[in-house]
Amino acid sequence: MKYRTLGSTGLKVSEVGFGAWAIGGNAHGNSYGPTEDEASIAAIEKAVELGCNFFDTADVYGHGHSEELLGKALKDQREDMILATKVGGDFYHGQPRMNFNPDYVEFAVEKSLERLGTDYVDLLQMHNPPLQLIQNPKLYLPFEKLKKHGKIRHYGLSIHNPQEGLAAMKHGGPESIQVVFNLMRQEAKEKLFESAIERSVGIIAREPLANGFLSGKYNEDSVFPTGDIRHNFPQEYVRQLIRTSDQLKFLESKQRTLSQASIRFVLDHKEISTVIPGAKVPAQSTQNMKASNLPSLTGEELLRIKFMREQAS
Repeated sequence: MKYRTLGSTGLKVSEVGFGAWAIGGNAHGNSYGPTEDEASIAAIEKAVELGCNFFDTADVYGHGHSEELLGKALKDQREDMILATKVGGDFYHGQPRMNFNPDYVEFAVEKSLERLGTDYVDLLQMHNPPLQLIQNPKLYLPFEKLKKHGKIRHYGLSIHNPQEGLAAMKHGGPESIQVVFNLMRQEAKEKLFESAIERSVGIIAREPLANGFLSGKYNEDSVFPTGDIRHNFPQEYVRQLIRTSDQLKFLESKQRTLSQASIRFVLDHKEISTVIPGAKVPAQSTQNMKASNLPSLTGEELLRIKFMREQAS
């Protein structure tokens, strides 16, 4: 495993981290299908064995269950691990809703600390705040307070639209930005990457496998169970993802899977501090972590990818 520095935080993070959304399970929906806790813990342990020290979760994943599993699996190695979680999805008070009120943020962080079995979080991230809120400097005040009191070491945002990251750096002081970046979605590198480098803000690449479609294991007949976020994807959108994934299978070889090539593509961008593919079982952790030591994509492969994107646009 290779390591990189997360922006100006000084944190040395494994360049392949562990995305813990899926292990939250399917009890409350908004996930990636059913899980088994024993397998989830084994997946975490396998990641650690292979050099992973960066674990990214959110309080809303499984309504706390993902955090509980990480706390249980990593309790004896807490000081060696870098734990990142998120806040802003209020599932404590009825139907989940967005909530960034200062009192709620402090309450939710205390709950996360309990589940993670720790007295501090290395990185606390605002979970998909809207642009209007990102542009309000008051959004960042409770995070500064938590940092001052030692509850968190650093804070950042998890976003979808790169414009939200640019706005956050303009109106606040995030130390990291987590953004969608993969073979299918590359808009983040147009302006966001450059601005983040200028400000020493770490970039965490989320959804490197495009919600699992870059694993290459799905086809147009695949069915996703209720509760799996992909169950609600429009059928034509799923077909489009499948077609693109099939076109990218030229990246497979005896040395790597399509998943590994997809992770390697992300890592080949020096602006990225860490990439966080998900894993529900040890075999997935093994596959993900080993992408760190694979060769970069070739110039010919990158040109073919670029041509495909140009043809599709």
